[in-house]
Amino acid sequence: MKAAREQRALLGNSTLITQLRELARQVAETDITVLISGETGSGKEVLSRFIHEHSRRRTKNFIPVNCGAIPSGLLESELFGHEKGSFTGAIQSRKGYFESADQGTIFLDEIGEMPPETQVKFLRVLETGEFQRVGSSETVYSDARVIAATNKNLYQQVAENNFREDLYYRLRSVELQLPPLRERGRDILLLTEHFVREAERQQGITFEGFDPEAVEIMLRYPWPGNIRELRNLIDSLLVLEKGKKITAEVLEKHLVQRSRHKGLVHDPSQSEKQELNLIYSSIIQLRQEMSEIRHLLQMLLHTRTQQPPLLLPPPASPAPSISEPDETAGVSDARKEKLPDAEETSLEAIEKKTIIETLRQQQGNRRKTARMLGINERTLYRKIKAYGIG
Repeated sequence: MKAAREQRALLGNSTLITQLRELARQVAETDITVLISGETGSGKEVLSRFIHEHSRRRTKNFIPVNCGAIPSGLLESELFGHEKGSFTGAIQSRKGYFESADQGTIFLDEIGEMPPETQVKFLRVLETGEFQRVGSSETVYSDARVIAATNKNLYQQVAENNFREDLYYRLRSVELQLPPLRERGRDILLLTEHFVREAERQQGITFEGFDPEAVEIMLRYPWPGNIRELRNLIDSLLVLEKGKKITAEVLEKHLVQRSRHKGLVHDPSQSEKQELNLIYSSIIQLRQEMSEIRHLLQMLLHTRTQQPPLLLPPPASPAPSISEPDETAGVSDARKEKLPDAEETSLEAIEKKTIIETLRQQQGNRRKTARMLGINERTLYRKIKAYGIG
């Protein structure tokens, strides 16, 4: 039962999601406040439930609250409760979400939408567990574990005076970054299979599958709506196509229709800006960067000594190749002349040299280079740009 619950929660075999699952388990064993950041539809509530289900509070209530869906004038009453007659329409006393979540977990989604006046009271709850119902002077205590989530850059919200700085730092005791679906590689296919099985069971339809060209499109599509978009697409495909095999043409038609209808036009430059802001404010990304540097150092040691690098996991089985244009033409002679010599020992010089040598070994193919270095392609692109590698 536990394994099935875990599969529903964070399905995937990619490095990013595997590391995230392990970090989530570690965090779950404590009562520390957690901030989950990630794009819309990437599974923030799913991750929060995963943490709750692996904590000592698993037998108590899990209370999800969407702060952006509750009018600002009512949010305080919803969170902390109210007394009879405290405002128009308060015909009886009512417990708030924090009281209902006592000894359990309260998940506050879209925390960046919380009004400033409510932020003040929320900060007190985080620090002491104490609050007053609206219209009451009596102090109430709640032992609720808080997990918050946002798709906004809270650091920028602080700079713009839209979010309290003290609350921001109190919230991000631990910050978990959910990767967007487009960065999870072949997890897309695992999730697709999972959603297909669910749709077949719910709709009573037998699905004939996707042809190879359609699978390639699935892997290349940027998924601006992330996992939520993938799930909705699978439901539509099975119902509207009546379980027939999905060709590339059929899939493209549905993707175009959905993008036009919902205005989902993917802007890579905008997504990259948002991701950079999240990276620099994310503890999890910092840990990943340190891991990558260690990996690159070990790769360089292997290159120089021809000995197997220490502490490295066995190489993952290569994913089936998908034809793609060669994104680099190798390293220019001018760049080669600027390589640091063997005595240069700065991390930047070692990292740059390792990337260049691996690019040369892989004939300029960035996807294969990233796989050899044990990092994702987006991180490799960022490092190539930062080091000015041609």
